[in-house]
Amino acid sequence: MEYRKRVATVYLLGFFIDLANLFIGNVAFPDIARAFGRDVAETAWVGTAYILGLTVVIPLGNWLAARWGGRRVFVASLLLFMAASLGAGQASSLEALIAWRTLQGLGGGLLIPLGQTMSYRLYRPTERPGLTAMILLVGQMAPALSPTLGGLAVDALGWRWIFWLNLPLAAVPLVLALLWLREEAESEPPAALDWRGLLLGGLSLLLALQGLSDLGQPSTWARGGALLAAGLALGAAYARHSRRHPRPILRLELLGEPLLRISMLIYLLVPGAFMGVSLVAMLYLQQVLGVSAAAAGSLMLPWSLGSFAAITLTGRGYRRLGPGPLLAAGSLAQGLGFLSLLAIDRSGQLSWLAGSYALMGLGGTLCSSASQSTAFLAVAPARMGEASALWNINRQLAFCVGMALASVLLNLLLAAHGVADPVAPAMRAQAIRAFHQCFLIAAVCMLPPLWLGRSMGNAAVLQLLKRPQTGEA
Repeated sequence: MEYRKRVATVYLLGFFIDLANLFIGNVAFPDIARAFGRDVAETAWVGTAYILGLTVVIPLGNWLAARWGGRRVFVASLLLFMAASLGAGQASSLEALIAWRTLQGLGGGLLIPLGQTMSYRLYRPTERPGLTAMILLVGQMAPALSPTLGGLAVDALGWRWIFWLNLPLAAVPLVLALLWLREEAESEPPAALDWRGLLLGGLSLLLALQGLSDLGQPSTWARGGALLAAGLALGAAYARHSRRHPRPILRLELLGEPLLRISMLIYLLVPGAFMGVSLVAMLYLQQVLGVSAAAAGSLMLPWSLGSFAAITLTGRGYRRLGPGPLLAAGSLAQGLGFLSLLAIDRSGQLSWLAGSYALMGLGGTLCSSASQSTAFLAVAPARMGEASALWNINRQLAFCVGMALASVLLNLLLAAHGVADPVAPAMRAQAIRAFHQCFLIAAVCMLPPLWLGRSMGNAAVLQLLKRPQTGEA
């Protein structure tokens, strides 16, 4: 097997484990809440802690790789992840479990940007759409399989096993990384760690993510707004610091590269919007229309089929068509999927719902695959680590922002229609109108990605794809 394929295999295995742990814990929340005598809202911190750890450690990856080498950091990250998984399974209190999950996120947070950087450096721009297709395929498998497998583990063995099962799973990429990965010198020698930048950037992300999470609940709006404002202020302070520092922890000037910047905006808008609509749709179907949890969850199957079709189309058509047509088709398809939810007003419309979710899977993945294939085309190999860190932070923010804004919008619309309890039969008609308006606004939000896709300059991207490149095999 070619060396670059070995690197990509190790990366994809780490990527799968990382994503699976984002979703697998949700099925265990009721059992964890009962085990520690806490409510589900408190237990949700088990998931939030992992996301926060996952995100705040990303900027540190480049310095660690430059200091100790990508292979060593990747292996150390897997070892930390495994140790934290073992600790999480043995936790004797909710506070201990949350602490272990934070450490688990810190270990897992380096796997994706490090692996992505090592892989993309070895593939020429014309070959990267195929690699992106594999990344997105793994990205569909993890959320589709992990809740089901986690549910089986919880039912048969107990909630602790969803963490202990990480040990054999993570052992596979660990062994392969030790056997396959080479120690590679970075293009620049490691500088002194930018401690001030790390503190400002880490706190900015931490406060912003928690603020967005709190904004989604009416009872914590004020706290969420204050935390988000503080996070944005620290983010502005970091931006000023990064312009003055010779070797900042994260170089924001890379956002001056148009293809990277526009691709990140499209990812923020399109997959981010789907995460928000998916959350609102689950509440609508189960609380207002009385659709069973199993039937609502099964809608991810047609979504996955639509997503797989998009991955196939991108793999075959990106080099020939460029990103423009794919982004336009994707934005329109996801927008139509959102609009089609306006026809849903009773529980027996599963066939229509399946079509809606298939359109969302097709459109969202066309946009995410085309934008990720385009993002790094004009990035120099020496800057891939920093570009990858920016991309992965943006990905986490897209998910958090999408869900938080959708929750805020829904709560505002429910209040405007005088709906105090969406479950109450007497308020069913008003609740349906509020949810439908939320879906309509989400569909309108698919118009900006259409313009952003056109602003990329499709002809220029096609010329970049034809430009001779060197890459290591």
